[in-house]
Amino acid sequence: MSTPLPRLKILAPLSGWLVALDTVPDPVFAGKMVGDGISLDPTSCSLLAPVSGVVSNLHSAHHALTITSPEGVEVMVHIGIDTVMLKGQGFQPLVEQGQSVNAGQALIDFNLDLVARNAQSLLTQIIITNGDETVSAMHRASGLVEAGKTAVLELELAGAAAAAAPTGGAKLLSPEIEITNPAGLHARPAAVFASKAKSFQSDIHLLLDEQSANAKSVVGVMGLSTRKGDKVRIEAAGEDAEQALAELTQLLLDRCGEAEDEAPATPAPIAAAAQQLESAELLVGVGASPGLAIGRVYHHRLQEFDVPEFGQGAGLEQQHFARATEEAAQQIDAVKSQLTDKAKQAILSMHQELLQDPDLLAQTYAGLADGKSAAWSWRAAFSSYSARLEAQDNALLRERANDIRDVGRRVLALLAGIKQASLDVPAGSILIAEDLTPSDTAALDPKKVRGFCTRTGGATSHVAILARSLGIPAICGISQAALALPDSEQVIIDGGRGTLRIAPSAEQLATAEAEIAQIAERRAAEAAMSQREARTSDGVRIEVVANIRNAADAREAVAMGAEGVGLLRSEFLFDNRDTPPSEQEQAEEYCAVARALGTERPLVVRTLDVGGDKPLSYLPLPKEDNPFLGLRGIRVSLERPDLLRTQLRAILQAAPLTRLHIMFPMVASLDELRAAKAVLAEEQAASGRQDVKVGIMVEVPSAAVMAARFAPEVDFFSIGTNDLTQYVLAMDRGHPQLAKQADALHPAVLAMIAMTCDGARAHGKWVGICGGLASDERAAPLLVGMGVTELSVSTPALAAVKATLSRWSAAECRTLAQQALALSTASEVREHLNAQAR
Repeated sequence: MSTPLPRLKILAPLSGWLVALDTVPDPVFAGKMVGDGISLDPTSCSLLAPVSGVVSNLHSAHHALTITSPEGVEVMVHIGIDTVMLKGQGFQPLVEQGQSVNAGQALIDFNLDLVARNAQSLLTQIIITNGDETVSAMHRASGLVEAGKTAVLELELAGAAAAAAPTGGAKLLSPEIEITNPAGLHARPAAVFASKAKSFQSDIHLLLDEQSANAKSVVGVMGLSTRKGDKVRIEAAGEDAEQALAELTQLLLDRCGEAEDEAPATPAPIAAAAQQLESAELLVGVGASPGLAIGRVYHHRLQEFDVPEFGQGAGLEQQHFARATEEAAQQIDAVKSQLTDKAKQAILSMHQELLQDPDLLAQTYAGLADGKSAAWSWRAAFSSYSARLEAQDNALLRERANDIRDVGRRVLALLAGIKQASLDVPAGSILIAEDLTPSDTAALDPKKVRGFCTRTGGATSHVAILARSLGIPAICGISQAALALPDSEQVIIDGGRGTLRIAPSAEQLATAEAEIAQIAERRAAEAAMSQREARTSDGVRIEVVANIRNAADAREAVAMGAEGVGLLRSEFLFDNRDTPPSEQEQAEEYCAVARALGTERPLVVRTLDVGGDKPLSYLPLPKEDNPFLGLRGIRVSLERPDLLRTQLRAILQAAPLTRLHIMFPMVASLDELRAAKAVLAEEQAASGRQDVKVGIMVEVPSAAVMAARFAPEVDFFSIGTNDLTQYVLAMDRGHPQLAKQADALHPAVLAMIAMTCDGARAHGKWVGICGGLASDERAAPLLVGMGVTELSVSTPALAAVKATLSRWSAAECRTLAQQALALSTASEVREHLNAQAR
């Protein structure tokens, strides 16, 4: 006969009625994300120890604690739902963390009336947080129970638990962490932080002063309305709390992957002068997307949904809600699959995150528990959170309220059984709306919509970002008078100036038409010659290639005239994931790009360029006082040769498909170059692929100064003018005060470019530019005059750069370079280029 497993009884910590855990209006508890157990609707107000053991965790808000029994079973008791928001008000702890207690001993007294009036629910959860390790079977009681006497759970312990000692598992709290994101934890960094927090089992909160937010909630993190310079702490409790604290702390120190120059700018208020210009004929808003267009007013009004307040029971309504959120996620997936623009896809991915946001779900389930319908509960939840964001001082967070409303209305339509009206806009329209959702904007047809104006939002809203990607002129924050304009009224929209001219005169129309025609004519002329080889007016060949991220970018660039790829930013394969991409995953991407280019066009692949200001969640690096001078680029790859070898093997698989070049970033010394080349040589020998060109990025002054010494050991150089500028001038290009002075046309930066070209020329090696300066058509002849023979530009700049080069002879380019190198300031160089522009 087998020996029965030891058992452990868990006593009722409070008197009251037992409730099944999966009916609790909190998805974290109902979904058993913390652990399995039971819930209790209390009638008493003194929490008693459900088991003997050690108080291994006492929450700072005193609404929850964990006791670890001698067998190692962790029993958590959580009084009420969302009672953490009371910040300890109404709770009086009678014990301290680390104290040994006996079953039935009083632990926490609380004001039953106060908590009931201010919390979502009094339902108290008794959870076994490590049941997977310690419990083989769980038996639950039912009905009315008495505190300290009735067993609510009886556990059959696993063998290991019978002999286990208390494990502790105390709550951990990080030191203060300064928020260095220029705009605080707005949507993008908040989403990155919450997504990472969700990868841990622990209960995690982000603390700011007296405020606390669920770290796994994008809405919650944004709702803290953090600003640059704020000091926050991370609180974690659970078996992986220590790891969570370390990785999330580092993520905040790394600005959640957001470089200073990547943060959206705070929307500028409408200038007083612009406000004074407003009249019955001219309405003023915030220019959100540049461009000029003539069209006719078409009003888009949001659908109204009539939803019942009360539902058909919490269980049935919860099923309706689950189906609606699932279908909404599928709808968003369908929209994403039709998009190639990464920015649009990222915005819609954030919308999918909101569908699973624990704070939004918790408030919805609270409504269901009160007998409300799913539609009513969901509308109350998303309306509450969008209103909270709109009330923030941070303009960026106010604009994110539109994203919550967009997701909210999508689910609401499904719950109401109403098909959301599609935007069927007449051709030649200027769309005017109180509010335009990001998903609506993503679906706009630029062939029909010539521009749009919204009452809400600003230049950094997702609607504005999408408008710019579509090339549609747009104005946000337009005057209320726009909503009263009659349909089909003729208007002129100027997205650059943020103005809408009403019923323009014949003269104003003629002027606008002439300007639009002039712009179109120039663009058409440039586009017509974009497929030709780039040459100076006297026939000197200059390769104009593109900076890309993936195969879709490569196809688009070739269609717009790219003669190859001068920079494939391979780090995009490594971003937004929990583990590094495999060799096969990488090889598929590199080969797809190579096939898009064909065998005659060059492909320059930059090896992984991360570290410092560009962190990866799965590649922990030490905190650095100055990340721009720390582990970046090739230094990270040499620290992690396993990642480098995997990447090089994957890149080499594309060699038979194209003219392959491999480029190492942030090389500062010959030792670094030689170490990287040695690894490459071994992988080439193993693969048998030898016909590959090798080069370096010139981003630090040492590489430029020593170009003549690097040249014999490389096939080419590519100058990254963005980083080179900040290192030459000792100015962080993301610094709010210095960024405007960090100009790549500074004579010192130009001298470094000229020095690189001189060193390369002496050994017959070519030099390209892949930084931002290459895309400046005015600078193109200057760079060619210094000896640059390849310009790798952003795709939209391809035609303009090619056209500019065709208007200059090689001799004229050299003269221009000599003149510019003799000047003393960046502004003098810029003025000279403007004066010489053709």
